[in-house]
Amino acid sequence: MKLLTMAGEPWADYGLVDSGNGRKLERYGPYRFIRPEPQALWTPAQADWRAAGEFVPGSDEEGGGRWVFEEGRFAEPVPRAGWPLSWREVRFTAQTTPFRHLGFFPDMAPVWSWMRERLEGVAEPEVMNLFGYTGVGTLALAAARARMVHVDASKKSVEAARANAKLSGLADRPIRWIVEDAAKFTAREVRRNRRYDGIFLDPPKYGRGPEGEVWRLEEHLPALVADCRRLLDERSRFLFLTVYAVRMSALAIGEMLRQVFADLPGTVEAGELGVTEEARGLVLPTAIWARWSR
Repeated sequence: MKLLTMAGEPWADYGLVDSGNGRKLERYGPYRFIRPEPQALWTPAQADWRAAGEFVPGSDEEGGGRWVFEEGRFAEPVPRAGWPLSWREVRFTAQTTPFRHLGFFPDMAPVWSWMRERLEGVAEPEVMNLFGYTGVGTLALAAARARMVHVDASKKSVEAARANAKLSGLADRPIRWIVEDAAKFTAREVRRNRRYDGIFLDPPKYGRGPEGEVWRLEEHLPALVADCRRLLDERSRFLFLTVYAVRMSALAIGEMLRQVFADLPGTVEAGELGVTEEARGLVLPTAIWARWSR
């Protein structure tokens, strides 16, 4: 299987300004932030990084840490309640979170575009977003006239997604907001004989459902993908899987999809996701992915 690269380009409200020495400098609207990035093995293009805040990782292996803010470097301090950003028609709130990210994943932009392209020509396609978080991906497809099912185990995340829908003027779009364990919901959809035109999922390494359900990626991902396959048929357009922050190969998840989708016509591909740096045009890898499409 040949591995492919999907590299996101800068847009008006987001850009990877510079990277190197295990860190990255990004712009989110009017603010710049520094975050740790182990894959930035090179030397930065710029010697002086000026930013509104930096996430300083903790000493544990579970991704702990804290934000340190330099309020004097901008005319206004970073709003702790967040500030609005846009991607195409979608508006959403960015915010510094305890999990080192800013409330959405900008490297997913080329994936949103790819999925929208796959749905062209389909009248009112229905798509499911598993582990949907704050809903920017859901809204990217809803803005393209897709009927969406948004699933996340966190009530707080789903509330943030609904707020982003309102901010985008998409609150009246046909979106089902589901607070539930993703694997449990998907299995129930299989029993209901439901069908989707597309499914995308961004599962964490480890997590818990609203009723204490335990999710471990290596243990539970194959069964979840198998259930997703049962919700797709020869008229469906895609399944897109992204995996972050684990010791897993794009080839491994690609071969898993190739086995699960062997009975459907279409193509299975796999590769790396990345962001194109503004300073030099190099691509900073961020995640691995695998997809089936027809």
